[in-house]
Amino acid sequence: MGVEDYMESPVALAVAATAVILSPRVRGVLRKGAVYGVAGAMKAADSVTSAAREVAGEARETAEDDGQPATVARRGGQRTRAAST
Repeated sequence: MGVEDYMESPVALAVAATAVILSPRVRGVLRKGAVYGVAGAMKAADSVTSAAREVAGEARETAEDDGQPATVARRGGQRTRAAST
């Protein structure tokens, strides 16, 4: 094989892929990147789920409101309704 053969696109791609696969340093970087990527995706999904649950809870509270002019407060995880005057 001549130098011209290594300059062709498929051959260059195969040589680069082989170098990446055989390099311990590059494999370590790719592995660490994959771990951080998965952790970031899990954290983002957790944040979105938490926000969606909060919005659903607020919507449920609004739907349960009977329309009386009263103040709704949370104390110790329980809904309490102040008496309207």
